[in-house]
Amino acid sequence: RLSEIQKRLAAGLERIDPHHRLVGRPVRYRVIAGQAFEITYRDVGRIEEAELLGVKKLIGQPCSWSVTPQTAETLTVRFVVPLNS
Repeated sequence: RLSEIQKRLAAGLERIDPHHRLVGRPVRYRVIAGQAFEITYRDVGRIEEAELLGVKKLIGQPCSWSVTPQTAETLTVRFVVPLNS
């Protein structure tokens, strides 16, 4: 299931991210305590809600996201997918 999410993101991210705000950014995938799958993009200059919704659609299951400052100029964008859904 997790590898399928990674494949969908790799295949569809350029299509839903025309300004390349997430494409090419460092990304990390990790399982949190066996309860959730976290996808974290770092060094993001800015992000729009439409792009966040596009990633959520690519993930293809219920998830939440957060956008937090990383530095004065960049953001960290995090998606969390519960594994028990």
